[in-house]
Amino acid sequence: MASRLIKEDRVARNERLKRAEESRKQLHTSLTTLGSQIDADLRDRITTIHQNAQSLETQTRTLKNRTAALSKTTRQWSGMAEGARSKLKEIGDIQNWAEMIEHELLVMEEAMNIVYDEERLMQEDTQPVPSTA
Repeated sequence: MASRLIKEDRVARNERLKRAEESRKQLHTSLTTLGSQIDADLRDRITTIHQNAQSLETQTRTLKNRTAALSKTTRQWSGMAEGARSKLKEIGDIQNWAEMIEHELLVMEEAMNIVYDEERLMQEDTQPVPSTA
């Protein structure tokens, strides 16, 4: 009977060892699969991060170029506005000059009318009055 108990114990121990080995293999396989999945997920994320970084660099360059172009256009428009302001000032100066000349001509005309009227009055005073006989 003792030999039978020893045999059963060996069989039970072998069964336990076999199950433990299978459990270790399953654990190893699960850990390997889990590691591969995590590794694949991390690689996908890293790839996405690098692609986004490249996209950001491209967008940054584009933004810098467009900002430089906008700055150039702004300077051009500013120059055009300054030129237009200068021309408008010149037009205003010319208009002011023309108004001053017109005013001076009106004053001269009025002075000439006064002189003309005074000369006519003087001539009327110096002319003999025709007699009505």
